[in-house]
Amino acid sequence: MQVADKMAVSIHYTLTNDDGEVLDSSKGDDALVYLHGTGNIIPGLETALNGKAVGDKFNVRVEAKDAYGEKHDEMIQVIPRAMFEGIDELEVGMMFHADVSSGPGEVTIVKIDGDDITIDGNHSLAGMALTFDVEVVDVRPATKEEAEHGHIHGAGCHH
Repeated sequence: MQVADKMAVSIHYTLTNDDGEVLDSSKGDDALVYLHGTGNIIPGLETALNGKAVGDKFNVRVEAKDAYGEKHDEMIQVIPRAMFEGIDELEVGMMFHADVSSGPGEVTIVKIDGDDITIDGNHSLAGMALTFDVEVVDVRPATKEEAEHGHIHGAGCHH
């Protein structure tokens, strides 16, 4: 059975950046299970998986535009410390849920200068080309309910 739209696909992967640094991996954990063709994973990886079958192993480099997108300067802004009411200590690297221009999202504190807090609403992997080392471990037709809901149900699902 081959990877195609409306298929439940299970993969093991290791994600690295251009310096070879491991950013994420499913090795030693449950496989990532997703519904193919519904945008549940980044577009470049989903495209690379088209037509693959159980047992296929491959390596693919995904450019930023087909991963988490380019970095957008307008998503970096300086806000006053008062916006963090009720939080006593702020540190670079802290992440918060916030309403951003595109709707709900996450922002990361990237700089603290007195009462000026610089936040970044870009995804932490935005602007980066990513390399995936992938093994396809299972492919099956999605259930009717999974197809209707747009994601896989059960163990290993990441929706």
